Amino acid sequence: MNIRSIEEINEKIKGGNATVLTAEEVSRLVREDNPPVAEDVDVVTTGTCGIMSGTAAVLHVPVAEPGAFKKAKKIYLNGVPGFPGPCPNEWLGSVDMIIYGTSHSIHDNNYGGGFLFKDLVGGQEIEVEMESTDGDIIKSKTNISEIGTAQMIGTRMAFKNYNSFTNPSDEIVSSIFHAIDMTGPFTGISISGCGQLNPLQNDPQTKTICSGAKVLLNGSEGIIIGPGTRSNREKPNMMITADMKQMDAHYLGGFKTGAGPEIFDSVAVAIPILNEDILKQTFIQNSDIKLPVTDIRGRHNVLGFTNYGEVWEGSDERPVYHPENCLDCETCIVRERCPTHAYTNTLNTKRCFGCGMCAYSCPNNAFTMNSGSVVFNVEDKSIDLPIICRQSDIKRARELTENLKKRIENGKFILNNCLD
Repeated sequence: MNIRSIEEINEKIKGGNATVLTAEEVSRLVREDNPPVAEDVDVVTTGTCGIMSGTAAVLHVPVAEPGAFKKAKKIYLNGVPGFPGPCPNEWLGSVDMIIYGTSHSIHDNNYGGGFLFKDLVGGQEIEVEMESTDGDIIKSKTNISEIGTAQMIGTRMAFKNYNSFTNPSDEIVSSIFHAIDMTGPFTGISISGCGQLNPLQNDPQTKTICSGAKVLLNGSEGIIIGPGTRSNREKPNMMITADMKQMDAHYLGGFKTGAGPEIFDSVAVAIPILNEDILKQTFIQNSDIKLPVTDIRGRHNVLGFTNYGEVWEGSDERPVYHPENCLDCETCIVRERCPTHAYTNTLNTKRCFGCGMCAYSCPNNAFTMNSGSVVFNVEDKSIDLPIICRQSDIKRARELTENLKKRIENGKFILNNCLD
């Protein structure tokens, strides 16, 4: 039985009287044997940040003066290929297009859609190259303020259930699930997921996280438009859309992998506490959440299980840079491997993702970071694997979750009623 409605919660939000906790605050209270009760909590905010391959953008890009060309046949933004259409925009001088966050630049193997989207949202100038149906090549420049429409669509985001990956074989494997080619056997593990903070871990039956619910996608108010592709009862995820012009470039970007650049996004979701059952779902602890350990050659091959308590508890969220240990190597392996281009000659802490690759890779200990380790059993043998790559960023997830909490407390984020 509900003790309050969405409308009642919204009235409290508008009046600045809503009580809001983050999922981590709820979990901490439970661990301290002081669990909250539904009468005292109106909203719980949740969030996640990680590689979300199903990300695309729908753009309306100015290219040339009206009449300069009939229709676009091919188009590239900073060398990243897009798909003109579906509207032909005959003779308008502009191109409707779709571009994938996972597309790779034709000029730079380390640059792709994720890096492009970050540059675009961040206000940087973008190189446009278009081939018309008549074979003419037109080059121009644009930016986010000149682009008429910039709408992001995430076809599957914020999975409830993630896998982790290791290589049990002697062969070297290239994969999107690791920042570099993964060696074996069992030399380390790559993980994803923000555990007890993740939205669908806190509402696993999607009682409140439903079509029509408002969310934050990379800092922009967005909306859930339905279940994501490959979503099912056991492994739900969300399809989300939001205006890129309202996004914060801090929350999205490119992430290099062994199979080329990918894209990361950040999602925060508000869970309205309508009754005690909904609140109790948010009592989840990292140690309660199973994390399958799978073969990087095929995620269907589950080798064992660990949990998010081993992944996140006691580990560092960011590396520490020790420039005095840097030997200025002719070929810097950290610069080559850093998935987000956060290290040049210094560590850019704003671009850093906390993946751990720098500390794993530098032979001179110029970076230190406790990325943690996991223990699981294979054929009755216990294996302890160091976490050498994290493809989710708990720090960004926490920041966006806190951002959403503040918006609700300040009356700036009103909930949509998507419930039946």
